[in-house]
Amino acid sequence: MNAVTKELRFQKAEPERLDKFLAEELPEYSRSLFQELIANGKVQVDAQMCFKPALRLSAGQLVSVELPAEEEQGVIAENLPLDVIYQDENAIVINKPAGLIVHPGAGHTTGTVVNAALYRWPELRQVGEPERPGVVHRLDKETSGVLVLARTQSAYAWLVRQFKSRKTEKYYLALVDGHPPTPSGRIEAAVGRDARFRQKMAVVYEGKGRKAVTEYHTRQSFRDHTLLEVHPFTGRTHQIRVHMAYIGCPVVGDQVYGRRKPSLPMKRFFLHAAKLRIVLPGEKVPTEFQAVLPDDLKEVLNQLSNQE
Repeated sequence: MNAVTKELRFQKAEPERLDKFLAEELPEYSRSLFQELIANGKVQVDAQMCFKPALRLSAGQLVSVELPAEEEQGVIAENLPLDVIYQDENAIVINKPAGLIVHPGAGHTTGTVVNAALYRWPELRQVGEPERPGVVHRLDKETSGVLVLARTQSAYAWLVRQFKSRKTEKYYLALVDGHPPTPSGRIEAAVGRDARFRQKMAVVYEGKGRKAVTEYHTRQSFRDHTLLEVHPFTGRTHQIRVHMAYIGCPVVGDQVYGRRKPSLPMKRFFLHAAKLRIVLPGEKVPTEFQAVLPDDLKEVLNQLSNQE
């Protein structure tokens, strides 16, 4: 399919940036894409090629943009900060902050881990699935912590196989409301789509969902809360959050599976992927990667300790 050229007349009284104007007029495309197209000479203003995204347009100017065919559009590389824990020729391990989505999807085509990773490691574009290059596992948007990306196709196959066969060991820190029935425990309860609210997950009968197993151990007990180390043996969607709610101890700040009004003043739920053990490509023994607890979650624990 050939590229499509669109012509747009700028008619506002006040000057406006070229890239902003294009993003507003063609909202199905991202502003980052237009910045890339401008840099590559795909945009003209009054029949003159323009390489400045910040060019201020004046009323009456004609803008022409050559848009890529649909199958040519890929994930846009963006210069965003990443906290890199480890990297070699096969894999990248990062400490993902809360609020950052792992890969683009409906409603969020930019500002993700993958957009940032492609800027630093362009070779990822050839690895894995086109819409989520390099991604071998995921973390929820509001979950922080250890995340692994593959740099080569062979490394991708190696790492994906480990996650699917449950040979990786994942450990999370979760602050929950209340206290679990025992200081340590094992939850075996299938997880599937909630029958009433299909956008949510829930504990369901074995035949209605997929087997899910989670172990937990108390790290610190407070008056109304408990800090747990949680070890999921399976990787179902929202597994930890669903299982914690199932035993009556929802993750603090989780307004989907827990309290609508959080028991503590938090901007996100308290769930952190603290540790991951995985065998790197070409190795025979697991390597352990750790991500320190973010400052916002440390502050919550400090406040609880001071209240004791």
